[in-house]
Formats: sequence, C-alpha cells, structure tokens
Amino acid sequence: MALLDTRNVEALWTHLHWLNVLAEQGSYTAAALRLGVSKAAMSQRIAELERVTGVALVQRTTRSVHFTEAGKRLVEETRVGFERIAASFAGVRDMADVARGTVRVTAPVAFTRQQLVPRLAAFARANPDVRLQLEVSDRLTSIANEGFDLAIRHSAQVPETHVAWKLCDTRSVVVATRAYLRARGTPRTPPDLAQHDCLYYPRPLGEGVWSFEKPGKRAEQSRVSVTVTGPVSANNSEALRDAALEHLGIALLPDFTAQAALRSGKLVVLLPEWRPLGAFASQLYVVRPYAPHVPRAVTSFVDFLRTSFAEGFPFD
Repeated sequence: MALLDTRNVEALWTHLHWLNVLAEQGSYTAAALRLGVSKAAMSQRIAELERVTGVALVQRTTRSVHFTEAGKRLVEETRVGFERIAASFAGVRDMADVARGTVRVTAPVAFTRQQLVPRLAAFARANPDVRLQLEVSDRLTSIANEGFDLAIRHSAQVPETHVAWKLCDTRSVVVATRAYLRARGTPRTPPDLAQHDCLYYPRPLGEGVWSFEKPGKRAEQSRVSVTVTGPVSANNSEALRDAALEHLGIALLPDFTAQAALRSGKLVVLLPEWRPLGAFASQLYVVRPYAPHVPRAVTSFVDFLRTSFAEGFPFD
C-alpha cells in the first residue's frame, strides 16, 4: 500500500481523535454524546478511518465495542498527543479571567428538584459563559464512561478512583402533619410506629423496616428495628414527602427533602431523641473523574457547590 501523503494524514486527525474518544468512553452512544455528534456520524468516521488504513480497528456488538490489535495500537500511539493538545488548549483558554464551556452533571432526582435547581440562578449570574447540562437520575452512572464532568452523590463513600469533596453531612428524620397526629396520636417510641400508617421505600416483600438508635444508652439497649406498613410506598423521597403532606401517614425522609416543609410548619419531627439508621446516606459529595487538567468551568461549579451546601439543611 502506498504511503499516505501529509495532506491525507491531516485530513484524518479528526477521525483519530474520535477513535480515541470511542476508546475512552467504551461505546458509540457515549462517545457521540461526549463529542456532541450523532451516533451515525460517529460510526461513519470510524468506518472511513478503517477504509483508509485498510484494516479493521473496532469490532462491534449490540452491547459493546472491542478494539482489534490494530485499533489498540493506533489509540495507544496517538492518545498522548491528543491529551497534550487538549491540556494545552484548556490551559490557554483558562488564562481568561472568566470560566466558560459546558459542565455535564449527574445528580439525584429529589435533591436536584428541591435543593440544587433553586440555587442555580446565582451560579448562572456569576458565570454567564458556563452552561450546565444536568442529568437528573437516581441511577448510579459511571461518570467517566458516560461523559460526565461531575456527579453529586448522596452516599456513605465514594470511589477511590475519583476526586471527591464532601459538601455536608445529612440526616434522616421521621415526620408527619399535625392533622395526621391529631387523628391517630403521636408515637413516643419506635415500636409505636407499628400501630401507624407509615410511608416507606418498598421492599421485595412489600414491607419496610426502620431502624433507630438512641444516643447515650448502652449499645445493647439503644438500637431497635420496627416493621412498618402503610397506604403508600415509593422509591423517591419527594413522593413520600408529598404523601405525608396529604396526611396519609408518617414518613422517613432525608433532611434535604423535608427541610422546606419543616421550616414552614407543614410537617413536624417525631421521635427527636431517636436517630434513624441506614435509611439514607449521611453525607453529600460532589465527585469527578481523575484528570491531569480540570477546566475552570468545572472547578468554578465545584467551588459554588461547596459554598452553597456548607451549612447542610437545617430546619430548626
């Protein structure tokens, strides 16, 4: 085969970059999303590259892609060059005094609706050249593989392969409306909950188990679990809160979901001497994949989140 002249190689630089992104993301869908192009365009560029090289570079299946030896070699020998170009460009761009670009963020549904979105106007005013692209989902996505710059996690721990900042501590609270309590009475201890309508996350057997600890007592006396039932179960804390606001029962919620209703007096805290265990995580984090260079837009949004949520979610 005749050697390619310089002009032909230059014409394939974009193709080689897309091949590297495909290797990084692991699928045509994720790579196309990362590049902001269609999946069809992505597939066409790789096919063109294979025609010019004369060898197969990628083996496609319905669920994943696998690189041939030729494809692996091409990626390995060009990856460092593209990484240097990206770092150099990002460094020059970040010499500007303002952050700019798109930041892709994935965050839980209830938290995003109740706490994140109401705060975004302040960030937008301070950073007019930054665009936030939110993926609102309770699914724990693979941040790097799906092209996200950041993820907000309500979790007890974060992957060691990621860079993480703790935003704040969180806690779980047992709540109800005064109207419900007038009609059904107020529980004084966790076992009393068995006699009430409770709103809970569904379990495989259709019941929920709430566990509690009373600080200050001996370990063998301080923990208790109770099986609860009620008219509504849901895998979303916002739905449970709204059901409680309709006087349907007692709900166990994370503080960021209950905060507004507690501050307004629409809900009240029950069993304040008992601490719920295991229902929801006790920390809120923002995490990003490890990278040698982080765009200013990403660091600006991280700084904003750390400042915005530093005080947690007080309601009393």
